[in-house]
This record gives sequence, structure tokens and C-alpha cells, in this order.
Amino acid sequence: MSATAPARARLRSGRHPRLTPRRLLLGAAALAAAWTALGILVERSGRVLGTATPPFVMGWAPKADVLWALLAAAALGALVVAGPAIVRLPRNAYIIAISTAALACALTINAARTGTHGWLAIFDTGPDGSFEAKNEYLPGLPALSYGSRFFLDRFAELAPAVPVNVAGHPPGLLLFAHLTTLTTPARFAALCIGAAAACAPLTYALGRGLGQDDRTARTAGLLAAAAPGLLLFGTTSADAVYAALGVGAAALLVRPSWRDRTVGAVVLALAAFCSWALLAAGAFAALVTWQRDGWRTAARLAVVSAIPFLVLNAGLAAAYGYDPIGTLRATEGVYRNSLAQIRPYWFWVLGSPVAWAVCTGLPLTGGWLIAVRRRDPGAIALAVVVAIASLLAFTKAETERIWLPFVPLACAAAATAIPPRRLRLVLLALAAQALVTQLLFETVW
Repeated sequence: MSATAPARARLRSGRHPRLTPRRLLLGAAALAAAWTALGILVERSGRVLGTATPPFVMGWAPKADVLWALLAAAALGALVVAGPAIVRLPRNAYIIAISTAALACALTINAARTGTHGWLAIFDTGPDGSFEAKNEYLPGLPALSYGSRFFLDRFAELAPAVPVNVAGHPPGLLLFAHLTTLTTPARFAALCIGAAAACAPLTYALGRGLGQDDRTARTAGLLAAAAPGLLLFGTTSADAVYAALGVGAAALLVRPSWRDRTVGAVVLALAAFCSWALLAAGAFAALVTWQRDGWRTAARLAVVSAIPFLVLNAGLAAAYGYDPIGTLRATEGVYRNSLAQIRPYWFWVLGSPVAWAVCTGLPLTGGWLIAVRRRDPGAIALAVVVAIASLLAFTKAETERIWLPFVPLACAAAATAIPPRRLRLVLLALAAQALVTQLLFETVW
């Protein structure tokens, strides 16, 4: 064997001798630190970048409800201690355990600053509510005063007059809230809390769909239960619903069975009726399939995924006058005329992924990057999706929340790179990051 043969083998396996995991992680950490420092310096120079602490949307504001902070520490501590044992439970018991753990951690940590009102403050437009509540979904309910038919028929025209979070998405979620009477802050918050807790078992399903062995997929679900992004920005935002829909669609689309893929395509169509960004779940699945099964199967999956989406929108257009193209244009217009116009592309093209990567959870991002280095199909697919979203500036800033559907995908990728012996240490790091961030910063959501 020639002297270069081992090197070629390492390159084919994705293990370049010069890009060790340590160097990769140090480089990523240096980039994140440098871009954060740049943001602070630019802000101090007097130039506005458009968030409280660029590249992050959260601002420094230490605060604590001592009792709930202690309960949060206890819930997170229990997850850290019991994590390895949870992975070994029988399947049904495991699903119940991670769902319960995710719910307990989410509820306690989101009450750790202001008590139980923190669960719904973001949707409360009253004097005790969040300053951001006026931009959320419930203030858009008057647009449904004339009924669902009028709402769908005129949605594109209504977009400039409804709250920005309603205008920035297709009408699916607000219509669902209206039809199911989830029209109070407490009811709507309950939907978001439940969706956030569901992300953990759905991440397990994604791992299995990606072909992971059962232990690795279980680790992925456990990581989702402890992920700071899902705990801090999911539980108290409607993006938790989008995250659950996105990972649910992806978990079905990446399975080898065409029956499962067809069901996934239907879920994707419903998801995209709530958020345009969830079309990324279809792109993720197609990229995974391309690497795993070749471009022909990926192209077939893309077609299968597109059909329910086109049928749903065409059916709504024919039956109710809904204009999906006009809605997309209106959404684009609202976004371009929002804070995005004062957020410079040169900063946010890297600032957006940095903010998302840090707030997702430092160990999770590290594991994902190592999985990319190892050429894991799911990790590479996520990297491509994040790169496209960054370069095309679909969103500038607030990616801690807006890119929440990417967090379960990162958990699934990271699970392939985290050794079982280090699981408890990783959970401890995630729990500490989540609790410290909650107590020291106003995360808005």
C-alpha cells in the first residue's frame, strides 16, 4: 500500500487529519466569540444592528423568582442524573419519561424569572404582559370576525393590518386557534407548551427514521428535552408548534417506506400552511435521501412532497379564494419593511447562524459539527439548510426563535457524536446553559 493510501481512506471517511474535532470546535467557538465581540463593538460605535445584544435578541437583565428557580434547578438536575437510565427504559416508558421531563423542565425554567405568568406573558396584551405581545397571534383574531371564508379570501390584503407575526406566516396557525377556541393567552400558551414537550419524542422518531440505532435515537430525544433553545425559546413562543410540525414531517419523510413518506408529505403541507419556513423540513429530507439513496429517489421524494402542498393551496384557492402567491408576496413585503431593513446583511449573514448555534446549546452544536465532519447525512443536510437560510437572508436575527425547527435536527445529528459515557456531562452543560441564560437575560420569548 502506498504512503498516501491511508490519507485517501481518511478523506473518504470524512476524517481529515488536519481537521480534528478539537480544532473544529475551537474554530467554531472562536468564530462565535469574534462575531459576538464585533457586534458589541459596532453597537457601541453608534451603528444600530437591530437587536439588544447582537447577534443575540436577548438583553442583559438578571432576575429570579427564587422558588421557581430552585424548582427549575431540581427538574434539570433530575434530568441530568436520570438521563442515562431513561435511555435504557422500555420504549413506551422512555417516551413517557422524556415527554414528562421535557414538560417539567420547560415549565419550571420559564417560571424561574417571573413565576407562572411567565408561561403566557408573551401572549398577554394586558398591563402585566410582555411588550412583544402586541406583535403575536392573539391580537390578530379580530381579522376572523367575519368568518374563516373572508379571512382566507382576504388574507393577502389583510397582512399589512395584522400583527407582524401573523403577517409573517401563512394563515394556518391563527385559523387553527380560531376553530379550536384557543383564543385566550392561557389556552394558546398551553398549545405551545404541549408542542415544545412533544419535540423530544418526535426527535426520537426522527433519529429512527434517519436509520440510527435505538440507543442513539433515544439519546437524540433526551437531548431535545434538555436543549436550551427548545426550553427557552420554544415553550413560550408559537415557534414551538412549528418545531413540532417540522420535526414530525421530517421524521416521516426520511423513513424508507413510501407510505410513511406520503403521510409525511401531507404533514409537511399542513405545516407549510402555518409557516413557510417549514418547507425546509422537506428540503432536509430530500438532502438526506439524496445522500442515502441517490438523486433519483430524492427527486421522487421531492415530487411526492410537493403534491399535497400544491393540492392544499389550490383547493383553498378554489374553495375560499385563498391566494398563496399573494400571501407570500405580502409576507415578504411585511418582513422587508420591518426591523430587517435596519439589520445589515454583512453582519447577519454570519450573525444569524451564530446566534442560533449558541442558543441551540453549545454541546449540541459541537456534536452536530463533529457529525458533519464525519459526513453523517442528517448533519450535512442540516448544514446545507442553515447555509442556504443564512446566505439568502430569509431571516436576519431572532434566529434563536425563528430557526427553532432546526433544533431537533441538530439534536439528532449531535446524538451520533456523543459517547454514552459523556451523556450526563453533556446534559449537565445543557442544563447549566439554559438556567444561567434564563436568570441573567431577558430572552423576550
